[in-house]
Amino acid sequence: MFKPQLISSLKGYNGKTFVSDLIAGLIVGIVALPLAIAFAIASGVNPAAGLFTAIIAGFCISACGGSTVQIGGPTGAFAVIVYGVVSQFGLSGLATATLMAGVLLILLGAFKMGGLVKFIPYTIVTGFTAGIAVTIAAGQIGDFFGLSPDFSTPMQILGEEYSKMPGDFLPKIIVYIKSASTINVYSFVMAAVCLAFIFIWSKFIKKIPGSFVVLILATVASILLDKFCGLKTDTIGFFASGKEHFVIPTTLPAPQLPDFSLETIRTLFPTAVSIAVLAAVESLLSAVVADGMTGEKHDSNTELIGQGIANIASPLFGGIPATGAIARTATNIKNGGRTPVAGIIHALTLLLILLFFGKYASYIPMAALAAVLINVAWNMAGFPAIRALLHGQKSDIAVFAVTFLITVFVDLTVAIEVGLGLAAFFFIKKMIDLSEVQNKREALTSGISNPDYPEEHLDLPQGAMVYEIDGPLFFGTVRKFEVAVEKAGVDYKVLILRMRNTIYLDAGGIRALEQAKAACDRKGITIVISGIHTQPYMLLEKTGMADKLGRENIHDHISGALQRAREILK
Repeated sequence: MFKPQLISSLKGYNGKTFVSDLIAGLIVGIVALPLAIAFAIASGVNPAAGLFTAIIAGFCISACGGSTVQIGGPTGAFAVIVYGVVSQFGLSGLATATLMAGVLLILLGAFKMGGLVKFIPYTIVTGFTAGIAVTIAAGQIGDFFGLSPDFSTPMQILGEEYSKMPGDFLPKIIVYIKSASTINVYSFVMAAVCLAFIFIWSKFIKKIPGSFVVLILATVASILLDKFCGLKTDTIGFFASGKEHFVIPTTLPAPQLPDFSLETIRTLFPTAVSIAVLAAVESLLSAVVADGMTGEKHDSNTELIGQGIANIASPLFGGIPATGAIARTATNIKNGGRTPVAGIIHALTLLLILLFFGKYASYIPMAALAAVLINVAWNMAGFPAIRALLHGQKSDIAVFAVTFLITVFVDLTVAIEVGLGLAAFFFIKKMIDLSEVQNKREALTSGISNPDYPEEHLDLPQGAMVYEIDGPLFFGTVRKFEVAVEKAGVDYKVLILRMRNTIYLDAGGIRALEQAKAACDRKGITIVISGIHTQPYMLLEKTGMADKLGRENIHDHISGALQRAREILK
């Protein structure tokens, strides 16, 4: 049932809670301002699009979501996807893909798929997050050093021609290398100072974000140095227009539907899926982090529906994809935000800034924004998590490395797909390695005491063999089972299959049991099942295998199976 947390939070809402939410919302709004602009530029869209997204999507996520403290808006994770879509399909294509992603998110929530998104392995999340961080940082090299690539004639890079900055990692790095001679020392010094300022500021002052302070100081310094010293560097205004100074609008645009066609929908559907999956993963991860900080529990399905509504509304007002932002959500919690009202105030704060101060944002130096984004990429990379992974299993390292490299050099969607496939492969291999089908006759007759399994003292009658299946009996472990059954000689008349450690059975396991029964029937051997769990037994019932084996030959304890063996041997 769709029930936004805002409705529940307003019950018993009082003035004290409102003051706390008001303070948190104002602070988060200030924090979100430079990030919204920076993520828009990193995505290759108009700087104003970032503000429109933070306002519209931020409001919708707080008003309709399933978390009490989630703050939504544009994030760095989308920069790579958005840049590629805009380069290939333009802003209209991006709006269409984002709207489609919103519909997919609503469907995920409506069909209660919120819990499934959490099953994406941690190694994959760490890998693509680190890959996105590297891509974001690489995209800022040009502005950080004040480079001016010349595309007046198309550049030949890796056998392809580029008339503008490429979106892929490797061609982009090559463009920077070819343009190294165009470095603007003034821009580089400004960017380096801004980055150092942000790092130092964060060590001593937590309440006021260093990124916000540095943008104000850098903008003032840029205007003064230009006026009195003639030192020039690119600003947001010149970046957005490319020719003359561009002023960020001081009003929200009128809603407008993108152009839809069957061909456009078909072409952009894979991109929409990527946006939807990334939005779902990041928003639910952020909500889980928030739960840990507040001790509350979010509704994952309602959260997905809220994210879907936000991503439908955002492109209608010229925005880009949005999701829950972990850093802004944590800032909200740390400053006293406890209900979705804080997130709504954050969106309204950004709206007021747009209305009254938006025109001044055009003077922000690109070098300062590059420093802000490099700082974001550094925090986003998750170095502690990576270090911990590198000390873990080789399979986890492999999944992380492959996901990271494909994210950087190929595509985020491909990285998730390959990462999931590789993680599944290693999991299946691990299950196969851990599973065993062993002859337990010696263990049953040795008299060795085992406090966990007192039935080990029972005597095994002559003419009966016991094989214990340790682990799931599925397509990956079927061959081990078949080999064990083949070793059952004609001297035995009863084959007891102990399944006390087998909690899962699939169609491959059923097929293996059928083949084992056929082989045993030819040898005059009766199969008896012992210690069967609920899932395997239910599957035996559904497939009719229980009747084929004989219900009198299926027992929940080894003692019953041994008694049945004695009856057969008589």
